[in-house]
Amino acid sequence: MNKTLRIAAIPGDGIGKEVLPEGVRVLQAAAERWGWR
Repeated sequence: MNKTLRIAAIPGDGIGKEVLPEGVRVLQAAAERWGWR
């Protein structure tokens, strides 16, 4: 079963502007590891 999910990453939404880029890097690494697009 294929499922499309969209994730919004909004800087300054309560987690701190410096945290968001690192979270995006984690998602990108996971996508590469498991073949997500």
